[in-house]
Amino acid sequence: MGPAALIACDWGTTNLRAWSLDQEGGVVAHKEFDLGVSKLRPGEAQRRFEDEVRPAMGGERLPAILCGMIGSNLGWTTAPYVDCPASLGDLADRLVEPTPGVRIVAGVRGEGLAGAGDVMRGEETQLFGWLAQHPELAGGRRLVCHPGTHAKWMVVEERRLIRFLTAMTGELYALLTRHSVLKSEAAADDPSAFAEGLAAAGDGDGLAVRLFTARARVVGRGKPAETTPSYLSGLLIGAEVASAPRLLGVDPGAPVALLGDAGLCSRYQQALAARGVETETFDGEAAAIAGLVALHGARP
Repeated sequence: MGPAALIACDWGTTNLRAWSLDQEGGVVAHKEFDLGVSKLRPGEAQRRFEDEVRPAMGGERLPAILCGMIGSNLGWTTAPYVDCPASLGDLADRLVEPTPGVRIVAGVRGEGLAGAGDVMRGEETQLFGWLAQHPELAGGRRLVCHPGTHAKWMVVEERRLIRFLTAMTGELYALLTRHSVLKSEAAADDPSAFAEGLAAAGDGDGLAVRLFTARARVVGRGKPAETTPSYLSGLLIGAEVASAPRLLGVDPGAPVALLGDAGLCSRYQQALAARGVETETFDGEAAAIAGLVALHGARP
């Protein structure tokens, strides 16, 4: 492994992940910072990056490339959205340089449902990093799911992001378990309750009605209250995987590439397997690094 040549950051709403990389894209160092854009005051991002992130990564003089919410109106500066369909080259052409040596990746904007629109920041970098990592998968049409607080379902054709949808599954789970009649501090670690939730999700329709079963099964059927988070997780993820491909106009039985955190991807894998859908899981962090390296190299 050579000396550090680039600082790469995925700077989101709640935290910042930073890597120093060598000329080949190998990781020299990795650190996480409690510097999510939701915690920054206006105009503070540049100072915190220069005073804290650069020294910690040993990269005071290195070029840097950043993706995620740091490119939003809450972050350092706004990197305007690129419209779908979008390619790696389109993103490279729209990199924003708020200060010499620092470049920020634009987000992507799509048509969404019923013309309401949809947006992403950060997931596009992982997607194109995944394509760079796996050129054998770049041809044809692919359905990619990025689980998370705001899960993304993305249709890729010939290395271009054609269409995508966002599902607020993770955020909805957090809200329901903290601020509703379903609130609970129990862990979502009961496999049988999770599977029960998957079955209760049906085809993903009537979610508001199906959600009440999470309470009714406890007060009306005597199920243990501590299993509610696991049941709710299965119900929400099950409804998402049942409906998202159909809403994108994709065959519900089409294989899905899962891109992201291994633990969360495993829940989606189980939900999709219950519907007879084949999946393959890929590491989201490695894809993010590959995407930042590819974008850095695509534009001198």
